[in-house]
Amino acid sequence: MSEALRPLARPRLYEQVVQRLREHVANSGLRVGDRLPPERELAERLGVSRASVKQAIVVLEVQGLVEVRHGGGTYLRRESLDAEPVADLVARKRRLPEVLEAREALETKLAELAAQRRTEADLAEIDAALADMRREIAEGGLGSEGDRRFHAAITAAAHSSLLGDFMRTIAAEIAESRQESLRQPNRPGKSLAQHERIAEAIRAGNPRAAVTAMRRHLQTVSRVRLLSWDPDAEPS
Repeated sequence: MSEALRPLARPRLYEQVVQRLREHVANSGLRVGDRLPPERELAERLGVSRASVKQAIVVLEVQGLVEVRHGGGTYLRRESLDAEPVADLVARKRRLPEVLEAREALETKLAELAAQRRTEADLAEIDAALADMRREIAEGGLGSEGDRRFHAAITAAAHSSLLGDFMRTIAAEIAESRQESLRQPNRPGKSLAQHERIAEAIRAGNPRAAVTAMRRHLQTVSRVRLLSWDPDAEPS
C-alpha cells in the first residue's frame, strides 16, 4: 500500500485541551502571574477528564509557559499560550540527551584548557559575558545571550581550534539546550551563579576546579522538565 495512504494520526485529547487553554488566555485578558482556573473546573467546563487537563498543563509547563505550584495552582509565565506542536517537543526530547552528553564531554575539557591557557584578554571577555547575563536577568530576561557569550568565551580561552570547530558544529543544538534549561523556574539566577564559579576557577588557573564547576553546571542544565515528560501518557 502507498505510504501516502497510511492511517491518519488523530490529535491527542490533551492537545485539544492545550488549544482551548490558549484560546481562553487570549480571550480572557489574563496576564503573566495570573492563575488559571483549577483543574477540576477546567475538566468540567471542557467535558474531559482531569487527567487530560493535567497532561495538557504538563505540555505547557514543559515549554515554560506556565508554572505549576504544588498545592497552589497553575500560573502564567508568558503573555500567551502559543505552544509548540507536540511533535516538535517529542523530537527535541529525543535528541536532548545526546546533546547534553556531547556538551559535557566537550565543555569540561574546554574549561580545563581555559584554566591553563587563558590570557588577560580572555578573562576580560568572560567577565563581560557575565556582566551581560547579570544585566539581562536583572531586566527580567532569561540571560540567554550572556549565557551564549560566556560559553563562547571559555571556548576561545581554551585556544583549541579543533574543539572550537566541534562546538560550532553543534551550535544550534547547544542553543536549544540552553533555552530549554534557562526557562526552568528560577534557573537563570542559578545558572549565573554557577558561571561565576567556573570563571573563578579559570581565573585562578585551577583546571581541576574548572572541570568540576563546569560538570556541575551542565548537570544542572540537564535537569529539565522536558526529559521527565511522557508524551504517550494519554489518559483514557
